[in-house]
Amino acid sequence: MTIQAINVRNQFRGKVKEIIRGDVVSEVDVQTPSGIVTSVITTRSVDELGLKPGSEVVALVKSTEVSIATL
Repeated sequence: MTIQAINVRNQFRGKVKEIIRGDVVSEVDVQTPSGIVTSVITTRSVDELGLKPGSEVVALVKSTEVSIATL
């Protein structure tokens, strides 16, 4: 499945504004045209995605869960 296959209502394109790293989980703030979306993901995922402030991403929202994918 590609990102395009996911319902567009659940996608927010933006740029990483800030990352607050923890030992196990990190907070990733994404600046979108609609405002800031915050995701709590594993620090390993932050590293594997190569996330850093300014990275272009898409925040994928499912109920109360926000996932991050690089563009």
